[in-house]
Amino acid sequence: MKTNLSVNINKIATLRNARGENDPDVQQVAVDCERFGADGITVHPRPDERHIRRADVMTLRPLVKTEFNIEGYPSPEFMDLVLKVKPEQVTLVPDAPDALTSNAGWNVAAHFEFLSNIVDTLREAGIRTSIFVDTDPENIKMAAKAGADRVELFTKPYADMYPTDPEKAVAPYVVASIAAHKAGLGVNAGHDLSLENLKYFHEQVPYLNEVSIGHALISSAIYLGLETTIKRYKECLV
Repeated sequence: MKTNLSVNINKIATLRNARGENDPDVQQVAVDCERFGADGITVHPRPDERHIRRADVMTLRPLVKTEFNIEGYPSPEFMDLVLKVKPEQVTLVPDAPDALTSNAGWNVAAHFEFLSNIVDTLREAGIRTSIFVDTDPENIKMAAKAGADRVELFTKPYADMYPTDPEKAVAPYVVASIAAHKAGLGVNAGHDLSLENLKYFHEQVPYLNEVSIGHALISSAIYLGLETTIKRYKECLV
């Protein structure tokens, strides 16, 4: 099956915000990513707007022609934003407002009623939902019971172990992806996937619909250029 590449452009906004002007242009980068072969654009607007801003999300909506994926903790403010924008996909993450980056998946059972209500609201708006989770198969089954369309597997543990033991690193993700598929869920993955570890992950993990990659991809683009970098990431998914 085809695995899509969604480019997270948060780091572009971080660089722009450092000078308080519009360089680099977040909207133009999103358009360019699609032109260079990206299958989607991901953003993660945080309450402090330290990278992607709410205004960026609104401006990007008519520009993104592939798939628009908005990640975030489903606070009232976040839900208000995504229900106005209506992206193709919303990825629900359990981050605290001051979290530097995502560092764990949801304990779905512990937040089952909350997540079920959020998923119902998004479904009524015609938005596909993905719940950010670790690799525990029972937790993944709970995501299916909550009504999610997909799960996104948190891949930092894989990335951390890959250099020393790639087979051991990927094994839980194979089990998790199979469990998700059996539960009727699509499978996304993201966090610290890179040009070094993505190809092996893709070769080993079945049923992989989409990977969302930001920091590593933008970092590689500094050296290789954005077009070449996106092409190399896409080659890892063949």
